[in-house]
Amino acid sequence: MMYSRLSGVLLGFHGCDEEIGHAVISGKTQLKASENDYDWLGHGVYFWENSPVRAWDFACEQKGRGIIKRPFVVGAILDLDNCMNLMDSQCHTALREAYELYTLMLPESERKTNKGGKDKLLRYLDCAIFQLVHLYMAKNKKVPFDSVRCAFEEGEPSFPGSGILDKTHIQICIRNPICIKGYFHPLDMDGTVMRFNGKHK
Repeated sequence: MMYSRLSGVLLGFHGCDEEIGHAVISGKTQLKASENDYDWLGHGVYFWENSPVRAWDFACEQKGRGIIKRPFVVGAILDLDNCMNLMDSQCHTALREAYELYTLMLPESERKTNKGGKDKLLRYLDCAIFQLVHLYMAKNKKVPFDSVRCAFEEGEPSFPGSGILDKTHIQICIRNPICIKGYFHPLDMDGTVMRFNGKHK
């Protein structure tokens, strides 16, 4: 796809446990790719584009589920390189073709479905289709996607009768670690480390 290479860098934010976050920023370790079968954009390292507060909210939700101990946010400098940018309508063709192949491969009774309420928080079908896209490209020796980028409408109306939802965001899935150019502590307007409304140490 002619315009799949996104020029320039952007900022992403990842919610995680504080211990892991400090280790990543200090260069002692790297963020690990998520490989859940319900990942929204397939397997990879996930970031909220330009939204440290949304990353913080996610980390707090993970604490509530007992997955992490202390919420933390890692900032990252990203170069998406060869990106499956789903804000570009032509990229949806690959998803439709993969879905058609998926329906030929499996009987309806064995196909996965998205679950988790109106926001479909557990995206089993979507994840399977993204993974099939990447598998098809690898088997046919096509240039692999380094990243996937998509906007999601999520949450409740911002005000009564609104078509705008309060958790709408852009999510980035990094498949090729070379796209991550560096990590940092998110800073507030005064140059101090972000405190997320006083809840973050």
